[in-house]
Amino acid sequence: MPEKKPTPSNRTETYRAVTRGIEVTVAPRFLADRSAPDKGQYFWAYTIEISNSSGDTVQLKTRYWQITDAMGRVQEVRGAGVVGEEPVLAPGESFEYTSGVPLQTPSGFMAGRYGMVTKAGERFEIEIPAFSLDSAHASRTIN
Repeated sequence: MPEKKPTPSNRTETYRAVTRGIEVTVAPRFLADRSAPDKGQYFWAYTIEISNSSGDTVQLKTRYWQITDAMGRVQEVRGAGVVGEEPVLAPGESFEYTSGVPLQTPSGFMAGRYGMVTKAGERFEIEIPAFSLDSAHASRTIN
């Protein structure tokens, strides 16, 4: 189950999932300077760290994202690698990257998975934890 924890230094929340000894941590942040709320344009950056604590060398080959805005509209994104790379992670190694996502609503959420392959050629998927995209323009509700 994904774990959510606050990061006090910049008030960004981080989200974490571990699959087969590979940890994916996500830290999203709203970018007010790239957003135009009066035009229905909201933009977030998210930094992802993938850490390999398994005993296998693995390579990230594919990504799948499900992006949902505050109106319940879903966008699916599939592709090779991340930010133009297909990183190889030996046991104990990590890879970090930052990307971004625009929405037409002041909040939403994302979740997904990475397609991985071991050095021996075994393919498997790892979870990207679901994470919130929140801005000061969104009203927060408690469910």
